Amino acid sequence: MTQQRKKAQEPQESQQLSAGEFSGREPMTGAQAAYLQSLANEAREPGAFKQGLTRREASRRIEALAERLRLGDLPPHTD
Repeated sequence: MTQQRKKAQEPQESQQLSAGEFSGREPMTGAQAAYLQSLANEAREPGAFKQGLTRREASRRIEALAERLRLGDLPPHTD
């Protein structure tokens, strides 16, 4: 089977998604990585940031950390 024909038979996920949508399985963006790293540092939870996260997982972690910081649901600081 030729390469061109093989490609035509494989489902193209990117063609199934509308503009602006993503599957969530793509790697997190640079902006997500920077924001997640910042939130993890601020929340003193370095384990929340991990290289290789998907866009969906990074988004979930960002939302959770942002909510914790907003609510003040953090251990007392001992600086």
